[in-house]
Amino acid sequence: MILPVYAYGQSVLKRRALDVDVTNTALPELLANMWETMYHASGVGLAAPQIGKSLRIFLVDTVQLQDEEGDSKEVGIKGAFINAQKIEEDGEEWAYEEGCLSIPHVRGEVERPERITLKYLDEDFVEHTKTFTGMNARVIQHEYDHIDGVLFVEKLKPLKRRLISRKLDKIKKGQVSSDYRMKFAIGHR
Repeated sequence: MILPVYAYGQSVLKRRALDVDVTNTALPELLANMWETMYHASGVGLAAPQIGKSLRIFLVDTVQLQDEEGDSKEVGIKGAFINAQKIEEDGEEWAYEEGCLSIPHVRGEVERPERITLKYLDEDFVEHTKTFTGMNARVIQHEYDHIDGVLFVEKLKPLKRRLISRKLDKIKKGQVSSDYRMKFAIGHR
């Protein structure tokens, strides 16, 4: 089932999400709905807070980016990250223009370290500790921020944040269009 994406201004996006009870029998259905919602919105990542669930779950599919860019030397990844814990971020910081399904039509350069190591459970509840690099690391860092209640716009330089403040206010009020269903803090759509 395709779920509405919660827009900038929704309080669930600003809270640190709670660990998931892996014995919850509704978890496979939630993951399936998240995948369907992410692909419907043409996303490469989606975190549970973005669908209104304050849970430490996010999905990543960077295989699509590899397909788009064609010449990428980096192998894309596709998977669910449940109860992820950041072990380490390191390496040189690099800038890249990011966007977010919860903040449509807003993009900005964010600097992030080139590597991240996470301990997490996959969709089969198998525990992993892995290091990710490059674009895979960036998408994971962006989604991990969501489960910690951090949005990419908070990482923008102050001038850029001032320049987009009106757009953010309009998103909060539901005065924005998107190709997918959204749930706004104020107003209706």
